[in-house]
Amino acid sequence: MPFINISIVREVLGADPAAKKAEIAGKVAEAITTATGLAEQDVWIVFNEVNARDWFIGPSDVESLRFRST
Repeated sequence: MPFINISIVREVLGADPAAKKAEIAGKVAEAITTATGLAEQDVWIVFNEVNARDWFIGPSDVESLRFRST
């Protein structure tokens, strides 16, 4: 039984996070079931939402990096 853990910057999910997570989960489950032949209910997917200010790329947080690029 595959267990997929998706860490994502909270702000990427925007105004409708439930719908976006459902769409992502559906596509991930489809890819796994296609590749393995498992049933969708055998694929477990968990989302970990992380604030942009708490996600770092090297010494810089994503929030600051996004602010600098705009």
